[in-house]
Amino acid sequence: KGLGPRGKQGKPSTMKWTKRNHLLTFFALLSQNVSASASSIDYRYFLAGGTSAAISHGITTPIDVVKTRMQSDPSKYKSLLPATATIIKEEGAGALVKGLGPTLVGYGIEGAMKFGIYEVSKPLVLSVMAALSANLHIGKGGGNKGLSFLLASIAAGAVASLILVPMEMTRIRMVTDPEFEGVGLVGGLARLIEEAGLMKTLTVGLGAMLAKQVPYTFGKQVSFDVFAKFLYGILNAPRKLASSANATGDGPHSTTTLSEKLSNALSPEFVKWTVSVVSAMLASLMACVMSQPGDVILTETYKGGENRNANNRSNGTSDVGGTKERTLSEVSSAVYARHSDDGVIRGLSGFFTGLQARIVHVGLIITSQLVIYDLMKQLLGLPATGSH
Repeated sequence: KGLGPRGKQGKPSTMKWTKRNHLLTFFALLSQNVSASASSIDYRYFLAGGTSAAISHGITTPIDVVKTRMQSDPSKYKSLLPATATIIKEEGAGALVKGLGPTLVGYGIEGAMKFGIYEVSKPLVLSVMAALSANLHIGKGGGNKGLSFLLASIAAGAVASLILVPMEMTRIRMVTDPEFEGVGLVGGLARLIEEAGLMKTLTVGLGAMLAKQVPYTFGKQVSFDVFAKFLYGILNAPRKLASSANATGDGPHSTTTLSEKLSNALSPEFVKWTVSVVSAMLASLMACVMSQPGDVILTETYKGGENRNANNRSNGTSDVGGTKERTLSEVSSAVYARHSDDGVIRGLSGFFTGLQARIVHVGLIITSQLVIYDLMKQLLGLPATGSH
């Protein structure tokens, strides 16, 4: 009944053809922009990111050890200070720097790739989106800066996850598994490869790592950009207004406002330092809250030793090469089941175990990391975050 090429049956094929054309257009534009951007990659972002990440994660290793113990055995390590005292009493102060090697190497490489890819991807994604919208006649053809920041952070977090999986797996086993006592980075990786095989060592827990790293990267780097831009706008607005008035011949105002006096009194160096520190502190809170559930899932995925074996006996699962064969949903269910008998809220609270320690830990890491990163960028001749 009139269901020819222009009838009702013709619409699905037309829609499919249109979607296919849009997809082909997107990948063609992406390929063009990647080729154009590859020759202009600024490696200073990678250097600044790797240096800041290695330093910031290295100096907070003791707090990370305590946080990991609290997450892997919450019945024994109940809160930050008592857990620290217990570890020192039973194992000595040296136990607080377990996993330092994997931390420095893993997060140094991860930081270089995360910051570098994020900074390089922002203009790349923005230009692809602008070209795509212009080709498809969508919007004004200028792209969406907020969406480009989001997509760049997802890409950076995904790449960081691939790098961190073997390093984080080694670190957590060194902290939680007595069998890894005194084993260094190379020895720990070799033992994991011997137990589980190379492919499993490189990929086990990738879902858990993505669950942590993607929201962590978004919460840290995108919010740092946004907060820095906002603060620069507030602190520099009066000075810009005064400069604009002089340039247009209006001359200075007869009465200077308090904000103008304050803005003129602050040196550019002080403004940059203040913006970096305040933005970094705010970004640390965002990243901590957004990635806490993923961090708990990650520890549950990788933890070892007696705690792991007890869990396996209770839930009927087994280890293959020393690493639990559990999916992301199974690990999440195990975390929820710890307190689910006390109600839904208590069950969900399991995903925020160790939050107190992690607020201190992540706060120190991100605040120091982003401030060091901003300083390193300026030393290397790059503009401060949010200032351009």
